[in-house]
Amino acid sequence: MQIVQATIETLAEIGYSRASFSAICRQARLSSTGMISYYFSGKPELFRKAAQSVLAESEAAMAECVARETTYRAKLGAYIVAQITFVTRRPTQTQALAEIVAMVQARQISGLDDVARAALSVDSLTELLEQGRQAGEFHTLDARLMALVIHSAIENVVRHHCLQDGDGDPEPYARRLADIFDRCIAAR
Repeated sequence: MQIVQATIETLAEIGYSRASFSAICRQARLSSTGMISYYFSGKPELFRKAAQSVLAESEAAMAECVARETTYRAKLGAYIVAQITFVTRRPTQTQALAEIVAMVQARQISGLDDVARAALSVDSLTELLEQGRQAGEFHTLDARLMALVIHSAIENVVRHHCLQDGDGDPEPYARRLADIFDRCIAAR
């Protein structure tokens, strides 16, 4: 939907504090904010839809990459590569989602705690690690703790090597990070 895409672009470009219906209307090239109000009861509903759109796109990209692999070790590598690739190739969506999570955490908007939790969740990664452990591909580990470590490493690789350094291709960093974790948790 045009309004949701304009909301994502507006959030990424000017941030939550300046993302008014008027600014979103300009981005969407609508003649009146009434169009936004017709479809959405307010910012919480509109921002929920924007966050859900980004999360669905990210999850679909990750799931597609992971599903192609047949071993849990390969699935973990695919997960890491897919996450880093999505964040670096879809910076507008990523920034918009970060804005929504930040405003929820700062209590600038209510009713979106579930969206922020979903954005920060490591549940699917935890499940993948646990399944890999049960299949004997990963050594005994605390799957949730390892998921948090991997999630943090992904964020830092993106922040320091891909975005700050301006390297165009995130895949080499993603593959190296995947290799590091593979070596750390593979069954011996």
